[in-house]
Amino acid sequence: MDRRYKPISLSQQMQLRQQVIDELLAHPEWSLQESVCHLKKGLRLTTADLAKLAGVSHRTVQDIELGRSPGTIRTLNRILGVLGLRLSVALDNERRPQGQPSAGDRLDE
Repeated sequence: MDRRYKPISLSQQMQLRQQVIDELLAHPEWSLQESVCHLKKGLRLTTADLAKLAGVSHRTVQDIELGRSPGTIRTLNRILGVLGLRLSVALDNERRPQGQPSAGDRLDE
């Protein structure tokens, strides 16, 4: 935890974690950079703490925060994994060409 913050109880940490998850999910318009910054600040972590928890380098997190790197999907999944989240891609059924199966269609039929 970032030493600039007063220590909080485990139940407060869990509430904070849920709040950060809810905020991230409520703002799909946020860039990945904004999401990473919000996650770090919301969980009261330093860049080094977030990097260690995510299993990536301090420099990688710093580069994403500062907009020097967009990050890879693997890296962003590691960072979001700190909250039990992962980046995913979904097929937009409105833009799907006719005749192609949707994500929910079974291919073995």
